[in-house]
Amino acid sequence: MGGVSVTTGYRRRIELVTESPEVVQGELEDDFHHFRVSIAHDGAKVTAVDGTAVRHPWSTCPDALTPLQSLVGAPLTADATGHAAHGDARTSCTHWFDLTGFAIAQAGSGRAHRRYDMTVPDRGDGGRTTAHLSRDGEALLDWEVDTQTILGPEPFTGRAMGRGFLAWANGRFDPETAEAVIALRRACRISLGRLMDLDDYDTADQIGHGMENTCHTFSTAVMATAVRMRGSSRR
Repeated sequence: MGGVSVTTGYRRRIELVTESPEVVQGELEDDFHHFRVSIAHDGAKVTAVDGTAVRHPWSTCPDALTPLQSLVGAPLTADATGHAAHGDARTSCTHWFDLTGFAIAQAGSGRAHRRYDMTVPDRGDGGRTTAHLSRDGEALLDWEVDTQTILGPEPFTGRAMGRGFLAWANGRFDPETAEAVIALRRACRISLGRLMDLDDYDTADQIGHGMENTCHTFSTAVMATAVRMRGSSRR
């Protein structure tokens, strides 16, 4: 993932490219994942979804492409979370689902290119760190955070990053700003994965307590057969 640097910590990049008037390509890469998605549309709605799981933490992650097909027919919108009305991230892959939402918003907004670079340095006392997001090469967001809450600056101070955050962001900001805010919030939450070494586990059910049915791999029907892809994390 060229161009993203941080001394010690989590890195994530999301890049969206409008390849033609009818096709948007999206790519997401971080310490644990590398996914690509392609959506086709007719100017009003999604007509096809395809993707590639380039690097993934569990053997069952690529199977989550099938549930993404529920997004065929979803209307184009500038809201990167609008697709949630037409699919369920809990049956797919959270990261692929997010990326597809960003690609749909790219088509809905008519942008040619968009890139987010996010860094979350490893946490100090109390789980605190400073998370950063740049958009198209320009610094946009800097948050002081702990493991669950944005500590500052305003208007984010005291905002918990759990349930209700997406609705708050969409209600508080214009679609482009909300998209960036939602992207950084996800990076903050996924960065917590650096607190453990996934290669210490054989299958997803060994760490799945409390995470049941949050995505395809962590569904109760799949966890025990989701084998760790050892060596897939980048640090």
